[in-house]
Amino acid sequence: MSTRPDEDIDGFFTTARASGRDEAVELTDESYRTFLPNLDDPKLAEARGMTYEEFAQDRYQAPFLRDLLAHWDALYREPFVGITSDGTVREGLYALPGAAPSDSVREPCEAAARFLALLTPGELDAVRHDIDAPEWRAWSNPEFMVYRVGLRMEVLTDDKKAAIHDVLRASLSADGYAQVSGAMELNGHLGELVGLPTVMNRHSYWFSVFGDPAAGVRGEPWGWQLFGHHVALNFVSVGGRHVIAPVFLGAEPALTDEGESAREPLFAQRERLALNLAGSLTAAQRAQAVVYRSVLDPAMPQGRLHAADERHVAGAFRDNRVIPYEGITAGGLDDAQRGLLRRIVADYLRLLVDEQRDLALAEYDAHVDETWFSWYGATDGTQPFYFRVHSPVLIAEFDDHAGVWLTNKLPARFHVHTVLRHPNGNDYAKALIARWREQGE
Repeated sequence: MSTRPDEDIDGFFTTARASGRDEAVELTDESYRTFLPNLDDPKLAEARGMTYEEFAQDRYQAPFLRDLLAHWDALYREPFVGITSDGTVREGLYALPGAAPSDSVREPCEAAARFLALLTPGELDAVRHDIDAPEWRAWSNPEFMVYRVGLRMEVLTDDKKAAIHDVLRASLSADGYAQVSGAMELNGHLGELVGLPTVMNRHSYWFSVFGDPAAGVRGEPWGWQLFGHHVALNFVSVGGRHVIAPVFLGAEPALTDEGESAREPLFAQRERLALNLAGSLTAAQRAQAVVYRSVLDPAMPQGRLHAADERHVAGAFRDNRVIPYEGITAGGLDDAQRGLLRRIVADYLRLLVDEQRDLALAEYDAHVDETWFSWYGATDGTQPFYFRVHSPVLIAEFDDHAGVWLTNKLPARFHVHTVLRHPNGNDYAKALIARWREQGE
């Protein structure tokens, strides 16, 4: 959820509506370099050297953004309900394990305590929030700030930045930490590509702690939040359960091609699994699963394509959105296809350590018959695409985007956004926190 430097929103929609079948842009190093901007472009030159705060103030002057920020602020100030499929929250979907806290619970608490011990009194005041604080919902994805919550990593001393990374390592699986730190590195790569390292770098993120990590060892709720451009994580530990949602991870470009730092696309496994599933659909299954034949299909109703979110429906500030099911149900898939769908879900849950991911997957399995899979675009990998997995306990989205800092006007497979949510009230673990409090009464 970023905004284009030229704010050519009308032009974006004109291009989108005129393109019924967008051209494919393959996910390769050569292709993203084809769309590198001219570094002398005034839109870049004027921002060069700005601090993150100066850049934000400059962005706020755009009329489109003023209207968008006002809309987001209104959404942020709504009481939390949770995403639903029909406007009614289903109760009783999420459960606590009822087991003694394990190392996966203790180690993040200890890492967070070590981080907090390094801070000055002023930094502590900025970084700490009550577990029920509304600031949980202030996260956003643009390269400029919408709300300033917590401490800005890039201005911290190296030991404090390292301590935040220790919290991330202790809280996430090894694969999950690699994915998150990879997205942070790719943000720095983008900043270098466009000559704006003071705006986008590997530490241009905000970090907060909610609740008391010391009490978390006993199972009391606490958590942390990390957010900024292309990375937004909300981690909560309560009663032996970890919840990491909402999650927003993305990259532009989603890979690097420079020497030892070269890496495959950030979501390569997820993309392969999704294309395998989409490619396996029969004609009858495709007729149900493929909602739109292109990510820019003119058949989309007014408002379905959003200038900031593109096709995403569960991004920042969408905590209370009503999102109807669409596509094909898991019951309409064969056993092999349902296996692929579960592997996609497991990949979205890879941020969790193994024992916690197993608990989340068990919730998915319990509602697999109510799970829907939808697809926008060709199913053979020749086009950019969007897909969504949607069940009572999970929404997972994948979307190929148009250029924001790179110059591709149409969506391309080297600019990817992904979202993970727990609908029916368990984003930020709110449903589980309520259950924990009920059990303590």
